[in-house]
Amino acid sequence: MWRKRLRLKSITYENFRNHRFLRFNPSSGINLLYGPNGSGKTSILEGIHFCALTKGFLGSPDNESLSFSKDYFLLNSIFCDGNNSDINVKIIYTKEKEKQVIVNSSEIKRFSQHLGRIPCITFSPQEIVIVHGAPAERRRFIDNTISQTDRRYLDDLLAYRRVLLQRNALLLHLYEKDERNSDMLTIMTEQLAKIAASLIYARIKFLSLFFYHFKALYSLLMINEDPAILYRCSAGKISEDPSLEELYSLISLKFKQIKKQEIARTQTLIGPHRDELVFLLNEKEIKKYASQGQMRTFLICLKLSQHRYFSEITGEEPLSLLDDVFSELDEKRTEDILGILETYGQTIITSASKKEHSNITALSIDSFEKNSS
Repeated sequence: MWRKRLRLKSITYENFRNHRFLRFNPSSGINLLYGPNGSGKTSILEGIHFCALTKGFLGSPDNESLSFSKDYFLLNSIFCDGNNSDINVKIIYTKEKEKQVIVNSSEIKRFSQHLGRIPCITFSPQEIVIVHGAPAERRRFIDNTISQTDRRYLDDLLAYRRVLLQRNALLLHLYEKDERNSDMLTIMTEQLAKIAASLIYARIKFLSLFFYHFKALYSLLMINEDPAILYRCSAGKISEDPSLEELYSLISLKFKQIKKQEIARTQTLIGPHRDELVFLLNEKEIKKYASQGQMRTFLICLKLSQHRYFSEITGEEPLSLLDDVFSELDEKRTEDILGILETYGQTIITSASKKEHSNITALSIDSFEKNSS
């Protein structure tokens, strides 16, 4: 099936990380930026990530991207969407005004409004915490993935976080006042249960489609291994394909059962913010039993599957930003991944060394600096 392809036409950097001024005009296929560690390759990806998702590559504070002793940084990018229309995204950060996001000359006040306009997947070695880290890392992965393709999910997620904060504050108030009954708590609990059911329902539907792509990709990179991704609901055991009503009933009942416990602990004890994704290999939990190589391959497959999921849902292939993806991989695995990426539209990869492969545009970071200073 032919799909529309989003691509980055150009981006300029001013006072961003270690780049005083730099211009990048990537090709439409696979771009390989190679050079020694510390030369600014990751910063190039991070600037693109800012323009696509309004934040740094690994969620670092905006001020950390400011060049030493400089008062501002500016990123100015031009993307071309699947309809061949240009999208100009500027990110301006100053210490005084904080961050501005300007799209086609109009400032975006709520950054969440920009999410999904420039669909983007990323890989970074530090993201291995998605596989072996705390449950919050896996929740962030699933939330970020769905939010780029489903505006309702993003709105529900933001609403859930807001009501959750209010409900926790109310639980603390009831605990301090030694109260056990509150009409406001009943109302707020019902509101939270409805949003929670909607989020969990969307997550389960997402995983069903996502895992179809994940399993197919994993079989290309690893043999004799059977992966699985399970959704563990904090409200209790759920059926394989639950309805929205079933989830709401389950959550509402659980809230009634743990009401006294929640007041005593002054926090909401169940819900999407407490649910867990469990990654398995051959029926064993990967973070407990897998090797470093298996975990890294699992992470790479998660990211490559994001691309296929985005493409299927939106009909448009997203931009891929892959930082140091080939380190610790053997030659065959590297070739397998490059073969997959050849079908993925525009990809920008960083590497410590040059890779020889057909259909790659290889660019030395040293030549970048000389041509852009």
